[in-house]
Amino acid sequence: MNLRTRVISALVVLSTSAALTGCGSSDDDKTSAPKSETLTVYAAASLTGVFTDLGKKFEADHPGVKVTFSFGGSSDLVTQIQQGAPADVFASADTKNMDKLTADGLQGDAPENFASNTLEIVTPPDNPAKIDSLDDLAKKGVALVICAPEVPCGSAAQKVEEGAKLTFKPVSEEQSVKDVLAKVTSGEADAGLVYVTDVKAAGDAVNGVTFPEAASAVNTYPIATLKDSKHAALAKAFVELVLGTVGQEALAGAGFAKP
Repeated sequence: MNLRTRVISALVVLSTSAALTGCGSSDDDKTSAPKSETLTVYAAASLTGVFTDLGKKFEADHPGVKVTFSFGGSSDLVTQIQQGAPADVFASADTKNMDKLTADGLQGDAPENFASNTLEIVTPPDNPAKIDSLDDLAKKGVALVICAPEVPCGSAAQKVEEGAKLTFKPVSEEQSVKDVLAKVTSGEADAGLVYVTDVKAAGDAVNGVTFPEAASAVNTYPIATLKDSKHAALAKAFVELVLGTVGQEALAGAGFAKP
């Protein structure tokens, strides 16, 4: 083999080696890239603000994980889960709807209570109907909006109504507390029954009226992982975030009380 042939052969070997090394690096890069996963959390509408913030915290602590939320009335959410909706975590605004989930054996870990909430009257900022007490909600001509009875905030409203021996005549019954709040802030209602946390979150957009009868209808919030979750470890980690110091401080800041 002459010198020219040897040089050409050496160059071919080097080129082939470089190509193989390049392919190996590409495969390694693909292997080391963080796996993208989506954690789906079904949660009561009243948790929208605080859970959205906790979701961002969770994503920051778990690179490659995206947290998506479905917020709504707890009764609607549990029905969707019962019908097969893909979810990893469920947080209810009452124990009644969580009990429906566990009765069907759809929970993963046992539900744990993480917060509680109390009703408050909400009116437009100028309070045109001069609502100062629970009794005022039963006055003729007051355009009142409440949650439907099957929704936790509606069940609580029904309880305080019966306890006070009043008869409400709402102009509409909504499927979530956020829908009640929207009716008031848009000027479609004189008053609504929402949670203290909703009044706090709305700020200057509304006027809040507390009433002592609310103490008879405090809602306890439970949370649980779901049996059919495809991301059981992540679901458990999210529940632990809510139950832990960071989650509890965030909930307290939003106006929630201890369970």
